[in-house]
Amino acid sequence: MSPFNLETCARPNILALEPYRCARDDYKDDGTNILLDANENAYGPPVPQNLGTGSGSSGPELDLLGLHRYPDPHQRDLKQLLCSLRTTHAHTSKLLTPENLCVGVGSDEAIDALLRCFCVPGRDRILVCPPTYGMYSVSAQVNDVGLVKVPLLPAPSFAIDVPRVLETLSTEPNIKIIYLCSPGNPTGSLLAKEDIQKVLEHPTWNGVVVVDEAYIDFAPESASLAEWVNEWPNLVVMQTLSKAFGLAGIRLGAAFTSPPIARLLNSLKAPYNISSPTSALASYALGPDGLKVMRANKERLIQQRERLVAELPQIPGVGKLAGGESSNFLLYEMLDKEGKPSNETALKVYQKLAETKGVVVRFRGKEHGCEGCLRITVGTEEEVTRCLGALREALKEVRGE
Repeated sequence: MSPFNLETCARPNILALEPYRCARDDYKDDGTNILLDANENAYGPPVPQNLGTGSGSSGPELDLLGLHRYPDPHQRDLKQLLCSLRTTHAHTSKLLTPENLCVGVGSDEAIDALLRCFCVPGRDRILVCPPTYGMYSVSAQVNDVGLVKVPLLPAPSFAIDVPRVLETLSTEPNIKIIYLCSPGNPTGSLLAKEDIQKVLEHPTWNGVVVVDEAYIDFAPESASLAEWVNEWPNLVVMQTLSKAFGLAGIRLGAAFTSPPIARLLNSLKAPYNISSPTSALASYALGPDGLKVMRANKERLIQQRERLVAELPQIPGVGKLAGGESSNFLLYEMLDKEGKPSNETALKVYQKLAETKGVVVRFRGKEHGCEGCLRITVGTEEEVTRCLGALREALKEVRGE
């Protein structure tokens, strides 16, 4: 009989992990549901449905016959397209170059790679500001890295508590990285550039400031701080093509940073981490035709976001907009009969929407400062119409009105 014992063989921090769950695990999809839970782009990717194969057709050229070869390990052309997009000169006169970039499998690869670059397992820690993206803490646990929390200021600002962050970085030992989400998830709020600068200017802390800009294209023009990495040697700005570009399925993320940090990340990554089809699709999306479609789709989503902000408060039982309006989702309070934000009410509404109305949103009431909140992804005009009607019905049924 084998002496193998998983409980004593595997690492304790990995044994303690729970498998990733999403809202779609809680219902059976019959193909008719509206998926407003994962902040995807409902209008789809900016690529033609009939993909090119090098035969002169419009769209990305996918070299299917070349798939027996490994992809380009450096992706300089793709990196240059990303640099051209984010060099706006809104924050600095300096240019972004491919030496400022590491590309990977979504932003999640960069989150993990930074931990492995800078944090010694079992000793070092990271700082996060809840409510925030959950993968920072998951990646920290995987890497046996400690977690320090300094919550954001209360809604609706959800701003960085700068004095507490600075004090924590001064007094808590072995903090190597601070992860800041801007626009925030689930808050939808853009962090102030001045607040991020104060953290970067900490006089004694030797660490890395990471700004996660997954939703930056839904924020005001030139809000991205990507080009600012040429001014701050310890700044990393992460982005993804999963949101505004509607390319969640290709898993393409980018980490803008100083050339020395970029060299570390590129040395650490797997040799061929970006597949040839991913590179071709991303390059097309970042080209003139792709950008034109992406920007048009973005404007359509912003119009529907404004519609939701106008119409949601008219539904009995919908409370305040808890966060900001800089993303493709909104965070709203669900109220009980007494008019107070209620997790019980929000959870029942979430369940009723998914189980009986065919509308899937995300319950966020357990997040810090998000009592009674649902996060609703902005969909198409038709999806928003259906969502508004379903939410009105669900709240009426849950509140017994």
